[in-house]
Amino acid sequence: MAEHNEIGVLGEELASKFLENKNYQILQRNWRWHKYEIDIIALDKDTLVFAEVKTRTYGSGENPKDAITRRKQKLILEAANAYIEESGLENEARIDVLSVILKADNVYIEHIKDAFDPEF
Repeated sequence: MAEHNEIGVLGEELASKFLENKNYQILQRNWRWHKYEIDIIALDKDTLVFAEVKTRTYGSGENPKDAITRRKQKLILEAANAYIEESGLENEARIDVLSVILKADNVYIEHIKDAFDPEF
């Protein structure tokens, strides 16, 4: 596995644990719809959360959340809508972004709730 893939997998694992520690119930990880994947689907109390995780190493020069383009946002929304239709869940829903930065033995996680305007 390429190093950037390993970093991404580690970031998703850390983000899942971060959410679990905040009492989120993880429903799915790496849920696929066509060619797109939602990193984490969880419940925050009664709210359905679709979380996109972006991981970078410290000093890479890019803020992870800046990697989510308008096109990527559109794909996340389409996949989230597909999940809602497939699951039959009628909960309120939102899109969150978890920005994970790895620095030596430290991890920094920024959790952005309602990261962009959903069109459910």
